Amino acid sequence: MPSLVKRVIALARINLLNEETSNKIAAGEVVERPASVVKELVENSIDAGASVISIEIEEGGQKLIKISDDGSGINPLDIELAFMPHATSKISSIEDIYAINTLGFRGEALPSIAAVSKTTLKSRISGNEFGKEISINGGVKEYVKEVGASIGTTIEVRDIFNNVPARQKFLKSTQREASLITDIVSRLALANSKISFKLINNGKKVLTTYSTENLYDTIRTIYGKTIGDNIIKFEKHTDIASVYGYVGNAEISRGSRNNQSVFVNNRYIKNKLIATAVETAVKSFIMINKYPFFVLFLEIFPEFIDVNVHPTKAEVKFENDREIFKLVFDTVHEAIRESLKNNFEMELEKPIDADVNDTPNKRETVQIPLDLKTLEEKTIALNNTGISKDFIVNEKQIEAKDYTAPVQGTTERITIEEEKVPKFPALRIIGQFHSTYILAEAAEDFYIIDQHAAHEKILFEKYTKSIKQGEVTAQILLTPVVIELTPEDFIYYVENKDIFKVAGFDIEVFGDNTITIREVPNFLGKPEMRSLFTEILDNLKNLGSGNTHEVKYNRIATLACKAAIKANDTLNIEEMKVLIDTLRFIEDPFNCPHGRPTIVKTSLYDMEKKFKRIQ
Repeated sequence: MPSLVKRVIALARINLLNEETSNKIAAGEVVERPASVVKELVENSIDAGASVISIEIEEGGQKLIKISDDGSGINPLDIELAFMPHATSKISSIEDIYAINTLGFRGEALPSIAAVSKTTLKSRISGNEFGKEISINGGVKEYVKEVGASIGTTIEVRDIFNNVPARQKFLKSTQREASLITDIVSRLALANSKISFKLINNGKKVLTTYSTENLYDTIRTIYGKTIGDNIIKFEKHTDIASVYGYVGNAEISRGSRNNQSVFVNNRYIKNKLIATAVETAVKSFIMINKYPFFVLFLEIFPEFIDVNVHPTKAEVKFENDREIFKLVFDTVHEAIRESLKNNFEMELEKPIDADVNDTPNKRETVQIPLDLKTLEEKTIALNNTGISKDFIVNEKQIEAKDYTAPVQGTTERITIEEEKVPKFPALRIIGQFHSTYILAEAAEDFYIIDQHAAHEKILFEKYTKSIKQGEVTAQILLTPVVIELTPEDFIYYVENKDIFKVAGFDIEVFGDNTITIREVPNFLGKPEMRSLFTEILDNLKNLGSGNTHEVKYNRIATLACKAAIKANDTLNIEEMKVLIDTLRFIEDPFNCPHGRPTIVKTSLYDMEKKFKRIQ
């Protein structure tokens, strides 16, 4: 039997498919379901400059999809041409693909849709008294005629897949298909706040948005007040790209990524790199096992991306994945950090009582080598961060203006006394609860500090800072740890061996797929190295290849902070004071490396409400 099959295949001739068949096959790539039709046609309306777009559907779009717009319309001479394969007004040559500024460009949508449905299109352009209408049934033209019409385009798609019953079997219920259409219209409305959208399902209004310059208003209209009240704005611009949008807090996180929207040059796409960058940034502050809500816009010069990598244009490729990841991560990370900091705004100048010896800032001495940049360059950078201009060279303090930088490549170092600002006021320690939580007060606020989470964050920042400065101290293990890896894990280690080296690990290859760990970062104490290394490696694998070294270092540091004070460790008052005072001056004191809060604040007003002292 196998030989017979081979014989039949060998004798098969090559056939040239007719236009009807090839159009139906092409439709399978572009028109996956009714929601695909809605997406393609609404994007055409957007490209036509419409300010109002109306979408009507019946029976989940399977019976009817009708889209009307007030855009520029189609020239009557082009009505028939619009339904020819690869006919488009968006590009004229292959070079144009690499500078696309429109949503559509291939010229596949209309012929693909018309091949598997009964399609009627009516359009009128400004300056013409009449419009023109064309009807196509299953890819076959029925008529073209002049009609009365408003300026813009109306297209009706009926009985989708009626002539391809095999495709109909794979459609979901009418409710599910209608839900998918609502979802894609919502995304398109988010990307085009200046356009008014109206979606009607079986005669009932499902969604209505109004033209606005404010993205927040559109988000609130689509998702409601609860989400509107729990989102944080972010924005950053670089020479080649801009990123902006909103990210949600833990309260509106969900068990799926359905509430995540990524738009690149206003094109709705699905992109794992960007989603991971946002999720990684969120997990730095918020400990959740769910996916965060976000609406993210990335604007980038067209020459730095390729949009021609997917039949439905749902994916793009970036010229520099790592740079895009870093931009998104840094932007979202900074926005959440500032939001948390604002929640702890206080009068830092006023200690709560005489026995609290607090200063508004403190100095920390750090050393910086001068083998890469001149002193002038460093002075500019330091001024931007608020660090003082006094330097200590060879134990002698001098003014920056009196110092001449050494020749590049020397090993001379300067010491800078950096002034650090506290992120919350000095606290008066009340005591320790359950040998786990530190209780404290300031002004009219009551604080509970998780001692383990707080110490973890202190160690985390100290470790990551040492990594960045190349000053991680290591300890030699009395007995080197030999670990045999799977071939896949060994490849991941080799790809990241420099990451481990900079992070303070001395690791050598010890045979096929085997390594030996000889030194580990000093602050780790005596960890169970085998499980820690495996855990770090698994996390690096999950991060993917687009992540920056900084993100990888942070992930290592997050897992390595196991030497922190534990829950149920009894601390005396002095130990608690030192811990809190150190926490006040680190960069991000409000969340541990895993995203759990380190501090919970309750106001006197809230306490008195709980005890019914006030209403």
